[in-house]
Amino acid sequence: MNHQNPSAKAEKSSKGILGAGLLTAFAASLCCITPVLALFSGATGIASTFSWMEPYRPYLLGITVVVLGFAWYQKIKPIKKDEVACDCEEDKPSFWQGKTFLGIVTVLAFLLMAFPKYSYIFYPKIEKKEVIVIDKNNIQEVKLNINGMDCEACTHSINNALSKLPGVLEYKTEYEKGASTVKFDNSKINKENIIKVIDATGYKVSGSEISITNPPHGQAGHICGPNGCK
Repeated sequence: MNHQNPSAKAEKSSKGILGAGLLTAFAASLCCITPVLALFSGATGIASTFSWMEPYRPYLLGITVVVLGFAWYQKIKPIKKDEVACDCEEDKPSFWQGKTFLGIVTVLAFLLMAFPKYSYIFYPKIEKKEVIVIDKNNIQEVKLNINGMDCEACTHSINNALSKLPGVLEYKTEYEKGASTVKFDNSKINKENIIKVIDATGYKVSGSEISITNPPHGQAGHICGPNGCK
């Protein structure tokens, strides 16, 4: 009967614990990582694929912290006299069992968990539009209710799509409210086309409210530029 070396068992157990920690950290941020992966791959329609995982994010984060906390406790807890092994070369812990590797895994896990906070750096900088004069009769504002948004990365994905549309003057997307407010020139684009572009990202518009701002008598135009419309 073969008996596995205690050191090999410990290494296998250590890898399993740390692997579980990384896996839960990755799963916790998958709903926010996917929009960035979609941006780089060009498959924008998959951006909201894992948005259903957002309700489970707090639990996954908690599991990750517990797993890593347990791993660190195992490393720094005092060693009892009866647990002290022979100071032989073969009994020395490998790199995979050491604090250095545990530290690397911990940093990676926390970077994954904090991903929503810095996801914006992966999106291209939105260029400011040139100043233009628009007939105020053509300016409309629509509030779109959007399903599937769960973090800041989702808003960046939608704003990135809106920024490329000719005729879109301003936009404000808030994942907390599940909505995006868009001001546009209806002589160049309509509400239906805006909804179509948002739906193409994978997030779905579930409803909309539109308002039209009419100018006072004799007012011919509306000035729109990098800082918005006046």
